Amino acid sequence: MDKVTQERISKLHPSVRVEMAKIIDSCNQALQGKAQVRITQGLRTIEEQNDLYAIGRSKKGKKVTNAKGGESIHNYGFAVDICLIIDGKTASWDTAKDWDNDQIADWMECVKIFALHGWVWGGSWIRFKDMPHFEKKNLTWRQLAKLAKDTSGYVKYETK
Repeated sequence: MDKVTQERISKLHPSVRVEMAKIIDSCNQALQGKAQVRITQGLRTIEEQNDLYAIGRSKKGKKVTNAKGGESIHNYGFAVDICLIIDGKTASWDTAKDWDNDQIADWMECVKIFALHGWVWGGSWIRFKDMPHFEKKNLTWRQLAKLAKDTSGYVKYETK
C-alpha cells in the first residue's frame, strides 16, 4: 500500500480505518502487482464538497457530484474514491482493463472485495454513476450530520 493511501486512510472515520486497510491490501493481492489501488479522495471538507458541487453549475465542467457540502458521505469519513496505479506510476480509472490477465477486469475485482466488506460502489447507482466512489452504508449523511460536532470543515478524528 502506498504512502498516499495510508495517509488518506488515517483521516477516515476511526471505525473504518482498519477495515479499509484490509480492503486495499486484499485488492492489491488480487491484482497481482501490476495494478495497485490508490485512494484519491477520502475525508473531504464542507468547503471542498461545495467546490466540487459548483462544477457543472456555477463553474465550468461536467457535474461531478449531486451532493452539496454536508450531504456527502465523504464529509464524515465513510467514503473513498480510488484509482488504479499501473506499474507504480500511471493512474487509471479504466473499469474494463484486465492488467493481470486473469480474465476479470481489475476494477471489478476491487468492486467485489469492497462489497464483501459492506461498501457500496457508486458505479452501481442508477441515476448518477460515480465509478471511483465507494461508501460504507451504515448511516445516511443526514444521520452523520447530526452526529458530527464540526460541520464547518473537516470532521475531526484522532489520527493514530
